[in-house]
Amino acid sequence: MEATHKFVCQDDLVNPLSSMGMQVACILVISHFFHILLKALGQPGPIAQILAGLVLGPSGLSNISEIKEFFFQASAAEYYEMFGFFCRILFMFLFGLEIDIAYIRHNLRIVCIVAYGGASVGGIFGLVASFFISKHLMAENAKLNASFVFCIMLLVAYTSSPVVNRLGAELRFSTSDIGRLAASAAMVVELTCLLVFNLIIAFSKVTNIRDGFLILLGMVPILFGFKYLAVWLNKRTNKQKYLRNPEVFLILSILIAGSMIIEMRTFNSVIACFVAGMVFPKEGKTARTLLHKLTYSVHNFVLPVYFGYIGFQFDASHLKSWRNVLIVFILVLLSLSSKIGGTLAVCHYLKIPPNEGLFLGFVLSLKGHADILFVGSASKALVTWNPTAYNLLLMTIVINTVISGPVVALLMKREERLFTHTHTSLGFELEKPDQSELRLLACVYGPRHMSAILSVIASMRGSQTASIMPYMAHLIELNRKRRTNVSYHELEADEMSDEEEYGGNDVLEIHAAVDAFTAETRILINLNKAVSTVSNLHEDVCSAAEDLRATIILLPFHKHQRIDGKMESGKEAVRTTNQKILRHAPSSVGIIVEKGLAGALGFSQLFTVDVVQHVATLFFGGPDDREAIAWSTRIANHPRVNLTVIRFLPAESSNTRNMKVENELGNNDIEVFMALSSLETGNDIDNAFLNDFYNGYVASGKVGYVEKQVNNGAETVAALRDIGDLYSLFIVGKGGRGHSPLTTELSDWEECPELGTVGDLLASSDLNINGSILVVQQHRNSKKNLIDD
Repeated sequence: MEATHKFVCQDDLVNPLSSMGMQVACILVISHFFHILLKALGQPGPIAQILAGLVLGPSGLSNISEIKEFFFQASAAEYYEMFGFFCRILFMFLFGLEIDIAYIRHNLRIVCIVAYGGASVGGIFGLVASFFISKHLMAENAKLNASFVFCIMLLVAYTSSPVVNRLGAELRFSTSDIGRLAASAAMVVELTCLLVFNLIIAFSKVTNIRDGFLILLGMVPILFGFKYLAVWLNKRTNKQKYLRNPEVFLILSILIAGSMIIEMRTFNSVIACFVAGMVFPKEGKTARTLLHKLTYSVHNFVLPVYFGYIGFQFDASHLKSWRNVLIVFILVLLSLSSKIGGTLAVCHYLKIPPNEGLFLGFVLSLKGHADILFVGSASKALVTWNPTAYNLLLMTIVINTVISGPVVALLMKREERLFTHTHTSLGFELEKPDQSELRLLACVYGPRHMSAILSVIASMRGSQTASIMPYMAHLIELNRKRRTNVSYHELEADEMSDEEEYGGNDVLEIHAAVDAFTAETRILINLNKAVSTVSNLHEDVCSAAEDLRATIILLPFHKHQRIDGKMESGKEAVRTTNQKILRHAPSSVGIIVEKGLAGALGFSQLFTVDVVQHVATLFFGGPDDREAIAWSTRIANHPRVNLTVIRFLPAESSNTRNMKVENELGNNDIEVFMALSSLETGNDIDNAFLNDFYNGYVASGKVGYVEKQVNNGAETVAALRDIGDLYSLFIVGKGGRGHSPLTTELSDWEECPELGTVGDLLASSDLNINGSILVVQQHRNSKKNLIDD
């Protein structure tokens, strides 16, 4: 790369750097102005930033001679190119850190078909377009070589994953199924195009083949060094929440140095940066620090400037002739139609609805990242570009993105149901729960809640092959407002803290617990912090669950067990927040009550102790109990969990059918007699649901099933006392049972309505239950299934 060579040997260092700084500042200011205007129309930030570059570039303010002389100095191009080089390094490394590898691994076939379907048709159209461009735009004596044809094919086939990712974050479709498919397909297309581009450079000269081989050999020890450096830094800084700035600087320096070596050998370093981020250890404070420090700077500074720089290169002076306008129109039409047509074709093959295919087609038409490399300085060693051809191709890239971005926003408004939060409960996963990904948001208020919450997360994963994406929110009550009528030295310590310091040592303990959990279970938890007033904490949780499209929200109980076995209340704010979340949650909610004898190997030690835990799901009827059964189907697949479903029925229900199944407990085969009531008894929905559950889990021996005959609440309490010492976890629905005689009398001494009648009884100090309790509430915002008996 020429800029890398020239960066340190320019005579006029100050003036180009100052002009570049002013250009960056102007792009940020103007893009913020456009973003305010376009946000009301539903347009994303990248479009506003590209428009800011258009306004500031040769098509706008740079037509003024004084501005042009300041921004377009003879020696400034290398500095702009070098700035773009650093931008590419940072955001590709960050995207590698953030990539959803689990989703791509589980959906590799669909992702690759969607990615290569549109790209292959785009490549064919690009092949045709290369002859057209060579004839009308290139110099008469220029030869149509293979490198030129490949560059045009890559230009048409390419999709910019940074633009797709940023657009998804702005429009909030990145966590939807169709959005994740689009982002993954864009990443596959980008990496493939860049790999082909590097191979073209490698095979253009014999010396490049040798250099490319040496670079590949050199990348291996660097990647391994990155891994062991991260592990060493994690162990070295046990008493810190984040790495220190010199340690972050060391990591980024290694990344930048390696990228510059690759660029100086005429290759592109984007793939190397992405792979470095992808293989970087995701657990521990090293990755957490890099995400914390890079996310804000990249999303709010680097990408806006980079998108602005794309628009900055748009030079409308080349559109003075109708011939050039027609050429740009044809190129844009070819690019859009090829991507949309190819994507619709493969979506039809995959039986994806046409409206989703159209959305994918426009998303995958977004350009603006490596396209500049294909026609820019990185390809100068391959092709001698005609200035007119170069500028018209750049305009094609900009127009393509400016068209596709707003269309994507309009399609989102038109097809709003595609992006709504639909997986709000687990009831639909009764048959094959391990084949669908579980998105879970766990909330903690302090380190005390970590062991129970983490054990539930580990159990909800089920089998080792099941896919789970857990998020954790550390909820912190915002301190009172700072006093304004006193001097700084008179402020108390907690009044001087900014939001980053909220949580104190609790944050360090929570991070340590999450790191230990990840090391033990290999389940990566995305940890965030919510700092708000008590009255608004529930809004933060509900908004986060909706944005993340979480199926489950996990909450800790506000009481904790003392050494003498009594339950002691904690902060009242915890209880208030839990109650508000239960009322407004956009998905199913579970409250975990941690109980058990001191020192016992209870359920809260599930992920740390290799002991089989016996879990009981109590079923009285209603939607919440059915949801509890659905949760249990995932827990039953955990190798350390032995699940039994206990159904409570009125004693007069005598029509039962006895069944004998073999259930393996430890190393002994024990015959367990179970009974399933006739469908003539109880609620038809409950019976049909349990019948499906019985056929899928009980008959195969995965789950035990028993029935208890009771007449009233007193007998229910007695039955619960009998099994109190047998299980380390009880799962029960919150309510929705109507006026059931089995539970109605229990409400007479109810203290915590948020747990329901049965959950509150199990959590009380009066009932000597030695197991934890998980109370489940099905999603309440729908009009059906509130009380259906």
